[in-house]
This record gives sequence, C-alpha cells and structure tokens, in this order.
Amino acid sequence: MKRSVFYLSDQTGLTAELLGQTLLSQFESIDFITQTLPYIDSEKKVLEAVDLINRNAQENGTKPILFSTLVQPELKAILHNSQSLMLDVFEHFIAPLEQAFQIHSTHRVGKPHSSENKEAYDNRIQAVNYALNTDDGLSIKQYAKADIILLGVSRSGKTPTALYLAMQFGIQAANYPITEDDLENHELPTWAEQFKDKLFGLKIEAHRLHEIRTERRANSPYTSLQQCEFEVKHIHKLYVREDIPTIDTTIRSIEEIATKIIAKTNLKR
Repeated sequence: MKRSVFYLSDQTGLTAELLGQTLLSQFESIDFITQTLPYIDSEKKVLEAVDLINRNAQENGTKPILFSTLVQPELKAILHNSQSLMLDVFEHFIAPLEQAFQIHSTHRVGKPHSSENKEAYDNRIQAVNYALNTDDGLSIKQYAKADIILLGVSRSGKTPTALYLAMQFGIQAANYPITEDDLENHELPTWAEQFKDKLFGLKIEAHRLHEIRTERRANSPYTSLQQCEFEVKHIHKLYVREDIPTIDTTIRSIEEIATKIIAKTNLKR
C-alpha cells in the first residue's frame, strides 16, 4: 500500500516532519511518499499548496495525509478546505495549554529570538566547527576541549554521530579512527591515556562494515570481509581491555546512537 504525505509549515517544516515520521513509523506495511512544503506564509502560497494536495488526491484516489504546523488562523482555514486528512499539530496542543495557563497564545510564527535561544544557537555553531576541525583524528591538540571523543574503525559512524551531537545538542565531539597499526599493537594511541574519561567506542558488525566500505571503495583490501572481520574483532578486544564504554551502530540510526551515548555518559545537552 502507498500513501502520500505532506509536511506543511510556515517555517522550515522540521517540526512537522519529526512528529509525522515518528507517528508514521508505526505503520510499517505502508509505503509513504512524502513531500515537505516549507515557508507557506501567505495566502498565495497556501492556495498553491491546497491545489497541489487536491491534485494528488484526485490522481491517487485517496486523501493524502497532511501534517501542518501553520500558525496563522486565516491560512489554516484555507488549508482545512483541502482534500486531505489534516493533522494540525498546534490545534492538538495549543488549546489544552491555553486552558491550563488561562491565557491565549501569541500565534507567533517561528521561534522567538531570545538571548537564551541565541546562546544555544551559538553553542551549536561552535560545536559544529569543533567537530569539523577535529574530524577523523585532526588537531589532537584540541582534544582537551572535547566533551567526548568517539573511537572506531573507519566507516563505523564516527563523523555523522559527532556532527549530530554538535548540531542537535551543542556537544563538542571529536572523533578518532582506530587504524590497523593500532590494532596490531593491541593498544590505544599514545595521546589517549590522558583523555581516558572522554573516550567512547563505536562498534559495528563485520558484514555491515563490509557493505558500507564496498559502497565507498569497492574491490580493495580495505573493503574485504576478511579485513573488516579482523578490525571488528580486535577493536572489540581493545574496548574490553581498556574498559571503554561502547554502543553498537550496526542497525541504529544516527539519532538513536547520539541519544544513547548521551544517556550512557550523562553528557549535558
């Protein structure tokens, strides 16, 4: 079964996407065809969106699912006339909150740019720059500033996890690749001892590592299953011997990996 889904917002659409994807993940038998319509902030744009949604409904013979985070009542009224199953995020949550607080909401579009939000934004930018500057073993001299240092073999998910920790939570995450030389010596790099409390290991199954590396660089010793099995086996031993906390990245999303790392290490978001 296939079903069309629209995420519609007067801003980026990320909130609608996040909620929609979370809810739709409970329906594994359906193939969802999604489209995000951001910055729908005028009557002209919302009418164009309604026309697109209605054409989709007519072509497919079923009403598309619509997740909306529009705030302006006059625009929402137009959207309610579309041929869709409309799920208005704010209608479901704002009214109960207004009742609880005994005040009306401001119906303000977008997030307020308070000094607190600006500080959080600046922290995330700084953390992203840090992750990029220390990616894949770069600038070890900056490791003293790290909140966490991710270890792992090549292509085990270190870089995307470090960047997600930075962008989403403002955490300064460095990452370092454990090489074949390190594994053959059965020891951590010399710099690692002074930062032992910051180390966190990423594990991955050999077959999955082989698949990932083959997509990047096929038909090379680096991608062979034998090489992957060697690296995975020995890095697991290294983690155990050095008592380094770990997480298996084999079947986990970057979001899940990052949040589980935070839970295990009690890092401050």
